[in-house]
Amino acid sequence: MNSPFLSMGQETYHVSLKNVFGQNRRKLCKALQQKPVSEGNLVVYLHGGPSETRFDSDHEPLFRQESYFWYLTGVKEPDCAIAIDVATQHATLFIPNLPASYATIMGRIKTREEWKEHYQVGEVLFTDDVEDTLAGMLEKRSNGTKSKLLLMKGLNSDSGKVYEPPVTIVNHEKLSSHVDVELLFPILAECRVFKTAAEQGVLQFVTEVTSFAHAYVMRNMKPGMMEYQGESLFRHYCYYNYGCRLVGYTPICGCGPDAAVLHYGHAGEPNARQSNVGDNCLFDMGAEYFGYGSDVTCSFPIDGVFNDRQRPIYQAVLNAQIAVYRMIKPGVSYVACHKAAEAAILKVLVEVGIVNLAGKTIDDLVEMRLGAVFMPHGLGHFIGIDTHDVGGYLAGHPERSELPGLKSLRTARILLENMTLTVEPGCYFIDHLLNEALAEGSFLKVHMNEAKVNHYRGFGGVRLEDVIVVTADGIINYTLCPRTIEEVESVMAGGKWPPTEDIAPELFRARLTEPNPLPSPPSL
Repeated sequence: MNSPFLSMGQETYHVSLKNVFGQNRRKLCKALQQKPVSEGNLVVYLHGGPSETRFDSDHEPLFRQESYFWYLTGVKEPDCAIAIDVATQHATLFIPNLPASYATIMGRIKTREEWKEHYQVGEVLFTDDVEDTLAGMLEKRSNGTKSKLLLMKGLNSDSGKVYEPPVTIVNHEKLSSHVDVELLFPILAECRVFKTAAEQGVLQFVTEVTSFAHAYVMRNMKPGMMEYQGESLFRHYCYYNYGCRLVGYTPICGCGPDAAVLHYGHAGEPNARQSNVGDNCLFDMGAEYFGYGSDVTCSFPIDGVFNDRQRPIYQAVLNAQIAVYRMIKPGVSYVACHKAAEAAILKVLVEVGIVNLAGKTIDDLVEMRLGAVFMPHGLGHFIGIDTHDVGGYLAGHPERSELPGLKSLRTARILLENMTLTVEPGCYFIDHLLNEALAEGSFLKVHMNEAKVNHYRGFGGVRLEDVIVVTADGIINYTLCPRTIEEVESVMAGGKWPPTEDIAPELFRARLTEPNPLPSPPSL
């Protein structure tokens, strides 16, 4: 009998409940067992995401599970909870006790036994039983010592928001004396930093889907098309062909000057500009499949051929990626990688006359933070269940810099095996940043060729973003996009992708020339 899995049917990718989420629970329990705590029983308790409606209406947005809960369960449905006995690794899933009328609107109500079998947990109870069940678990094997109920409380360093524990549990008369809100958060967040082999398999799949979707969009975009049409092509390709119902974040489809807006595509700027001849396009989009998402950016000329302005800027960013890939291995600082990317970009900007050395070296300019004028964001971030995945600035690791550019780096950690990250250098011409650097009194002004800078105003920007995993001696690049200038121009002219030959092995693109690991998409 096959182990239960999540999929969208037919030939879509199978996500094993046991190998992904069961393994994640085992990983957490092992990490907690290694901590010097009291001899009493440890019980982990997490709430899943609640069912919600849009403001005061009865419209139900498509539910997406809370990320920590998803990591431990793979449960798609809202209004659930889980309790895990750390010593035995026994998991109890709590589900809502639905009225019979639910079946009329939402479909047949699954039995508790069906929930147990599907989600591969030890027991399934109703949420009405949470408090009494937790009390019983805490009393079990206490041996006269006080058991602990571990709840989540901690700061997300990307959003600045705090994960708060459930008040009803914290204040419950039978449970409050057992509550611990210090131990769990940093350990569970750290577990999510290092991906298991099964998690890496899902990330590789969704990144390959994302990569081929980008190539599909690149091939089909023409001058005069709307930015949102590029977004639509991407969403269609991922969902129609591979069952990726969601994207990991709001797609960014900036053409021309819009490509200089780092998070373009939001509600106020909804990918609504018409592309023009000569535009550079920056498309940042990632599919999501059963909770695990990708994050890939491609930049390309809407005409299909790089012009004299576009070519050096694109090559500068590609050079930055290659420089970073050559240095990444366990023990390397991600801050050092960020600076290496800046250096590669500044080198080309000097060559084309946008930046002046004025007696300084490239390394001097990096330390002066001139690179942040052209790349104001960080080099990348952890990726997994969240696009900006957790663990970037946990206690005991390097703190966030306050310097321009570096302060936007979403982790300053030393890289280790099985970390999954994005590498996304970019070069942009953003008016207010250029104006600040060129202002009288700015110590950067002497290093800026104002006439050349003005020539690039309105250009937008170039970003190239891949998803990689750190291995024992380097990286594997899951992203299979056209990357060299030759590859981009070939695909936009209708050339085959993926190719039969890898002309850029320095990009470490795994499986690029192997037989396509994905089922053939009917839309190509």
